This record gives sequence, C-alpha cells and structure tokens, in this order.
Amino acid sequence: MLPDIKKQIKYWSGGAVDNIETAAILIEKGKRLEGLFFCHLAIEKSLKAHVTKTTKEAPPKTHNLQRLADIARLVLQESDYRFLGEMMEFQIEGRYPEMGPKVPDKRKTASYFKKSKEAVEWLNGLL
Repeated sequence: MLPDIKKQIKYWSGGAVDNIETAAILIEKGKRLEGLFFCHLAIEKSLKAHVTKTTKEAPPKTHNLQRLADIARLVLQESDYRFLGEMMEFQIEGRYPEMGPKVPDKRKTASYFKKSKEAVEWLNGLL
C-alpha cells in the first residue's frame, strides 16, 4: 500500500491536466503527432490516478490504456473503450519514432484532441 494515496492521485491527475494543455499547444503549432502523444499521456495519467485510487498501490508501468481502465475497474461505454484502443497508436511516437503512426489530418486530430480532453475531464471529475 502506498503511504499517501491522495498525494499519488493528485500527482497523476495533475500531470494529466498539464499534459492535455501541452497537447493543445503542440496541435495548435502544427505538431499533430506529438500533440496526440501528449493526449495519450494525459489519458494514461488520469487512468493511473484511478488505478491508484482503486488498488491503493502504485500503477503498473504500462502504457496500455485499456488495461489500465480494466485494472481501475472503470465501467466504460464500448465506444469509449474502443477510443482508448485507438489512442494506443499515438503512444509509440514518443518512444519509437521509427514505428510511428501516420499523421492524421487536422480534422481527425481535432476530434482525437476533443475526445481526449473530455476523457481527462471526466476521469479526473470522478476522483
């Protein structure tokens, strides 16, 4: 059990807010792929806050959003669960650029950003 669960939850959820703000800046500057990487990171951190809250343990060192949602025992709509799977494509960019995904067009990027921001706000709101 972690010594200060509330502090850990605040760390993860606060990082998520910072990362979604960074995503907005990057996307606005035309760095769509990098911005979507930060969207993934923001969702990941919000989910890790929930894992910490649910398990009272440090979250696993994984980037798999669906796995984190499962560990946190979140009840999601099928479309939301699918969205988490779609966002997995963008976590590769920052870690293994040679394996990076195709850059989505501006409209699709805006849609991904909007859904990511909503996900972070919703998840953090549940804490």
